[in-house]
Amino acid sequence: MNKFLGIFGILTLFVMMSFGISDFYSSMTKVDYVEGSRTLKFTTKMNTEHISDAIKINPSTASFEAEVKKYVNNNFDVYINGSAKTLTFTGSQVNGESVWVYFETGGVSEINTIKIKNTILLSTFPKQFNLVNIAYKGNQKTMNFQRGKEVNEVSF
Repeated sequence: MNKFLGIFGILTLFVMMSFGISDFYSSMTKVDYVEGSRTLKFTTKMNTEHISDAIKINPSTASFEAEVKKYVNNNFDVYINGSAKTLTFTGSQVNGESVWVYFETGGVSEINTIKIKNTILLSTFPKQFNLVNIAYKGNQKTMNFQRGKEVNEVSF
């Protein structure tokens, strides 16, 4: 029995070590509808090191946040009821291991469908996984994006 527990313990250690070696590549975006202003507000969280690798700029430089905004603008598109929406960036911040980017689109009175193209970090990291959670008038929808599935659409 002790031999079994020893072998089991060693195997468990190897499995746990293998998880520590591989990176997990993901971004998460939260979308909230603000009915009073008819605005969709987006908050995207990414790993600082990963986005830094993608845009090839050190996160401590002055131009980092502007380049992150530009990158997100080039890799995130929104269509409401079939019409493309313009995204306006409202801010960003680097907070240690995370970069937060805030943007919005206005003039959204009713959403029947929302289609998003999200290619954030997909060209840099083949195993990148992007998650988008949408809250609209008490309903919650979730979209997943990865290589080969860069576009997703949900109905409300």
